Amino acid sequence: MILKIAFRNIFRQKRRTILTALAMIVGFMLLSVTIGLSDGAYGNIIAMFTRNRIGHIQVHREGYLDKPSLYKTINNASTVGETILSVAGVEAWTPRVYGAGLGSVGEKSTAVQIIGIDVARETEATRFDKKVVEGSTLGEIPAHEAVIGKDLAKILSARISSEIVIVSQGADGSIANDLYKIVGIAESGDDLTDRVACYLHIEDAQELLVLEGRVHEIVVIVSNINRVDKITNVIETQLNDSTLDVAPWQVVAKSFYRAMRTDQQGDAIARWVIMLIVAIGVLNTVLMSVLERTREYGVLKAVGTKPVQIFWLVICEVVIIALGSICVGALLGALGNYLLSIYGITYPEEISFGGMKLKTLYAEVNVRCLVIPAMTVMLSAAVVSLFPAIKAARIMPAKAMRTH
Repeated sequence: MILKIAFRNIFRQKRRTILTALAMIVGFMLLSVTIGLSDGAYGNIIAMFTRNRIGHIQVHREGYLDKPSLYKTINNASTVGETILSVAGVEAWTPRVYGAGLGSVGEKSTAVQIIGIDVARETEATRFDKKVVEGSTLGEIPAHEAVIGKDLAKILSARISSEIVIVSQGADGSIANDLYKIVGIAESGDDLTDRVACYLHIEDAQELLVLEGRVHEIVVIVSNINRVDKITNVIETQLNDSTLDVAPWQVVAKSFYRAMRTDQQGDAIARWVIMLIVAIGVLNTVLMSVLERTREYGVLKAVGTKPVQIFWLVICEVVIIALGSICVGALLGALGNYLLSIYGITYPEEISFGGMKLKTLYAEVNVRCLVIPAMTVMLSAAVVSLFPAIKAARIMPAKAMRTH
C-alpha cells in the first residue's frame, strides 16, 4: 500500500517530482563527467609515460635504480628477454644501454645522455619511430648514426647530416670517443629528456662504452596495464635470479606516481563537493515537499495511518525518484563521456604534468563513471530524506488540519 501511494504521489505532483529529479540528474551527470575526465586524463598520461618512455615494467641489476652505474649490467639480456616474453600478458621487451658523456657539434658542446637501443625491439615496444619528428630513425644495422633530442639539437645548432662527437668513459676505464652522423631529431614529450638525449644503435653504444653485449635495462610492455603488479611477480618468479630487480612503473617513477596520487586526492575533494551539492538540492526539494503537504500528512494520521508508515512513504517517494533519475543520468552521463572521449577538451595552451605535455583532455567511459554517481545519488537521496521523513511522521493531526 505504501508503494502504491508513493507512486501516486509522485505522478500527482509532476512539477515537484521533476524538480527533485533534475537535481539528482544534474548531480549524476556532473559527477559522472568529472570521474570520466579524471580517469581519462590519468589513463592518457600513464599510457604516454609508460608506453612511450619507461615501459610498464623494468629489469635491472640489483641496486641499479637506487644508484645507477655504468658497471651494473645484465650480462645475458637475450636469455632474460626470452624468459620474460614467455610470461602470459607480456607484449614486448627491449634492452637499453645508458651512459653519460660530452657531445660536440662544430664548436658547441654540452652534456649528453647516451641511450643505446635495439631499434627493432624499441620500435615495437615504445614506438620509437613515432618520436622522430625530423629526418629518419636509426637503422636496424649499426652504422655510427645518432638521433638526438629536439632541444639538444637547438643547443648544439645541429641539423640532419651534422656530425656529433661523443666523449665518455668506457667500462674498462678508458676514454671513449667516436663520431656519429645525426640522421634524426626526436621529441619524447619531456623537455628534460629532449635536452640531453642522444640515441645510438645498441651495438654502437656497447662498442663506445666497452660493454661487450651487456645492457643496463630491459623494458617490458604488457597488454593490460591493470595487471602490471601480477605480471611483475610472475616475471620475478620465472627469472629466479636474486641479482636482478624487477620493478613496475610505479616503483621506477616514484616521484611521478606520488604526484599523480596527490593530484587524484584533489579530484576526490571535487567529487565530494559535487556530492554535497546534490545532497543539498535533494534535501531542499524534499523538505519543501513535506512542508507543502503538512495538511495531507495530518489527514493521513487522523484516519489512522501510523507514523512509521508516513516515514516510509516519504522515503519510498525519494527512492523511486532517485532510481528514475539514475537511469536517465546514466544514459546522459555515458553519452557525455563518450562524446568527450572522442572530441575531448582542448586547452588554449599546453599543460605539463610529470614532464608530460597535454593539449587535449579526453574522457574515459568505464564502470566507475556510472557506478560511483549511482551510489552517490542513491545514498545521498536516502540520507537527506531521513529528516523530512521524520518531520512528516511527527506531525500532529489537529495542528496540521488547521494549516493552510
